[in-house]
Amino acid sequence: MEIPYKDLSDDALQAIIEEFITREGTEYGAHEYSLQQKIEQIKAQLQLGKIVINYDVDSQSCHLQSKLS
Repeated sequence: MEIPYKDLSDDALQAIIEEFITREGTEYGAHEYSLQQKIEQIKAQLQLGKIVINYDVDSQSCHLQSKLS
């Protein structure tokens, strides 16, 4: 089930994004980014509609996924 990011409180959105970022593990890119920079990148992608927040009822967890065209 897709959850519009605008329907979430700032705290809930922040927690979902932080959990996603820390779950991804090791950086593989050429640049290191701070946690705050990564959060801002994710928020920008949400605002542009490039990614969406999905809630999985079975696992009762949220996931960020690329928007399917």
